[in-house]
Amino acid sequence: MKSKSDRRVFLKNIGVGSAAALLPVGSLSFAEAKSVDADKTVSPAPSPGKRKYNSEYTGQHLNRVAFPIGGLGAGMFCMEGSGAISHMSVKNKPEIFNEPGMFAAICIKGVKNGAKLLEGPVPDWKKFGLRDAANGLGGSTTGLPHFHDASLKARFPFAYLDIADNDLPLKVQVTGWSPFIPTDDDNSSLPVGAMEYKFTNTGKSEADAVFSFNTKNFLGFYNGRDKITAIKNGFVMTQLGTKEKSMRSDFAIFTDEDNAVIDHCWFRGGWWDPVTMAWNEVKSGNVKANPPVESDAPGATLYVPFKLMPGKEKVIKVMMAWYTPDSELTFGEMGTRKENCDPASGCCNSPGDIGLDKYDKDFNGKFYKPWYSSRFATIEEVADYWGKNYIDLRKKSTLFKDAFFSSTLPAEVLEAVAANLSILKSPTVMRQYDGRLWSYEGCADDNGCCHGSCTHVWNYAQAIPHLFPALERSLRHTEFCESQDVSGHQTFRANLPIQPTKHDFHAAADGQLGGIMKVYREWRIYGDNVWLKKMYPMVKTSMDYCIATWDPRHRGAIEEPHHNTYDIEFWGGDGMHTSFYCGALNAITAMGKHLNLDVTRYEDLAKKAKNLLETELYDGEYFIQEIKYKDLNAKNPATAKSFGGEYSKEAQALMEKEGPKYQYGKGCLSDGILGAWIGRMCGVPETIDPKKIKSHLLAVHKYNLKENLSEHANPQRPTYALGDEGGLLLCTWPKGGKLSLPFVYSDEVWTGIEHQVASHLMLMGNVKEGLEVVRAARDRYDGKIRNPFNEYECGSWYARALSSYGYLQALTGVRYDAVDKTLHIDSKIGDFTSFLSTETGFGTVSLHQGKPVVKVVYGKIDIGKTLVLGKQV
Repeated sequence: MKSKSDRRVFLKNIGVGSAAALLPVGSLSFAEAKSVDADKTVSPAPSPGKRKYNSEYTGQHLNRVAFPIGGLGAGMFCMEGSGAISHMSVKNKPEIFNEPGMFAAICIKGVKNGAKLLEGPVPDWKKFGLRDAANGLGGSTTGLPHFHDASLKARFPFAYLDIADNDLPLKVQVTGWSPFIPTDDDNSSLPVGAMEYKFTNTGKSEADAVFSFNTKNFLGFYNGRDKITAIKNGFVMTQLGTKEKSMRSDFAIFTDEDNAVIDHCWFRGGWWDPVTMAWNEVKSGNVKANPPVESDAPGATLYVPFKLMPGKEKVIKVMMAWYTPDSELTFGEMGTRKENCDPASGCCNSPGDIGLDKYDKDFNGKFYKPWYSSRFATIEEVADYWGKNYIDLRKKSTLFKDAFFSSTLPAEVLEAVAANLSILKSPTVMRQYDGRLWSYEGCADDNGCCHGSCTHVWNYAQAIPHLFPALERSLRHTEFCESQDVSGHQTFRANLPIQPTKHDFHAAADGQLGGIMKVYREWRIYGDNVWLKKMYPMVKTSMDYCIATWDPRHRGAIEEPHHNTYDIEFWGGDGMHTSFYCGALNAITAMGKHLNLDVTRYEDLAKKAKNLLETELYDGEYFIQEIKYKDLNAKNPATAKSFGGEYSKEAQALMEKEGPKYQYGKGCLSDGILGAWIGRMCGVPETIDPKKIKSHLLAVHKYNLKENLSEHANPQRPTYALGDEGGLLLCTWPKGGKLSLPFVYSDEVWTGIEHQVASHLMLMGNVKEGLEVVRAARDRYDGKIRNPFNEYECGSWYARALSSYGYLQALTGVRYDAVDKTLHIDSKIGDFTSFLSTETGFGTVSLHQGKPVVKVVYGKIDIGKTLVLGKQV
């Protein structure tokens, strides 16, 4: 793009509106024009009432904002768009509707209406429709005076809330955050969070103020044993459980203000006496010191009195830490442990067997214990570490934030990636005692949803392997060791605690084949050939199982009934799983060749799979399924093991007419070439015809992306997208042939698939079409109806949405290969600046007039050579 007019055409082609295209960019490239202000990204001008991407949330867009604060696998709380604290989930499980009765407040003495909660207006949905709302929501903090104006800007892992009120001579900014430092697994997994309150005196006289942080003793429960004790400049709420059951949980609140005064026990009484009296103290500007009592303290308050001259600022940091070292969580049944097993033979007993010594702690507990309980013995130790390292952890987290948001990628893309990183703070993600990852698919209201680091869902997630590569490798260990038997059968749901499991259900074809590609990815990110050598025998056993089970006639098609992410089995070859097959065969071939092993068999099968995919499973426009249930090793779909239940009499009659239930046949499946996208994300050599891949993706964009779903019939789970909302359907049948009972979920919209398809379109050069898809997704999550930081599917904070991290690679082609120390760049948007995270450090990569620049801001990245569009520069 050499001329100014060329740049304008480019901006128009990727969907940038005319107002943006007319920016006085002069000789600047698209990326440089956007880099003038990273927060003012060049995107289409929003229509009236529509929020600009990656901008502040204001007005009705604050309604549903709930920003997660916590640690990887450590629990969380959320800072809402008003500044209220909710979703308190610190007991090793989600508690989505747990609002703990915690509030910060300010009192300016001598000012009328000078006492208010440090929160913006209460959203309308909290006034009625909640459980118990018709009874008045007695004792809640929503009825206390609030600030009248609020706006929130998210810059993960920080959220900045600005609140103002004409009654007070103050400008207030509230910052909620928790540590997030790529490559530093442990400091990113701390059970901690913070709220910082910055006050600026906008008046003409000195402000005599009292800040307070107040909370009900929300850990207590009926007939429980609870207390509130002292800690330096703060207090600790403790639940000891009941006389019958000990289940300790601690929550500490403290500050670094040495003049802090603590009321360890609110007024004890009936009705709403405790909260009423606590507010009376706040309103009066009193500072009440009250020592701890033996038990039954209903709440506590931390006071910080201060005086502030006109124009001056004061920042008060409130640090929170929690500690729930035990649980009663367990999933799955114990299988047979591989005794006397040599990893070289294709199995392993411990993480240390394949070089994961960091995660080789002895743990034989019956129930889940969080990682942090192996690092800290008490809540006091957690709080002490948090307080002593606060400044350093904030500085390093800011390095990440600044590097990530210095990107010049389109605003909707940055928003989608950053918003979904919140999943890593949520109770979806867990780390067991030895430090290894074990996660749900998402969060139900009070429990995790769909257990076991489900392989076919976590296939899509691209963030952890780059941000925390060692944690991702721990998932590969679980899959190929505890979850894989000697035949190569993998269970797609791991036990908790992680241990060998029973093998009494189908393996998941997409999950198991995807795992082979992900081993390739982890090796290239890690750069350790010894690790690959130890993993390869287990990978080979898995690959051989896949061939024997789903392609026993060696045709090159995954055609025997194969379980998958739609929770059913496809019968006959299909584009989705055959693309997985191609990718897995290419991955094991590349790994085997690197180890100087004979991979002729896999190479031959890969050629067959590619040919079959491109001929028999391609209709000239997109990839399809050839439904087949006769002449297979599997005999009768009606009696086959399945989640779908037994075939009724009428279902058997339907099978004679249409074939097995839950297929897609001639449909245009959004995931129809998914294996090729995962292969690209993993850096696996691609062999499928790119023209056919591109044609399929453009068909998906043409047929499955709907601007308005009002006339779309969805008898399945409609709340993901419905009515006048837009979205990408999982499957359509534009050429007819829709079955009476197509695969379950087919009529739904999942953001994880939207991001996968959008980023794959971008990889193939169709940036404009990809941006249209991501906009459809983010428009539904604009804060009005849905939480922008919770793209849900089967539960909140659903893991599949982490496919959005793939946008970084899709638009820029940036991928660092630690095996040969090579940085790859293949930009689809001209010049750019984008974030890069590796095994050893993170920073930014820029391309300016064809010349790459790498800025490492944390750790180090050893780059031996850089390839731009495949050519060394």
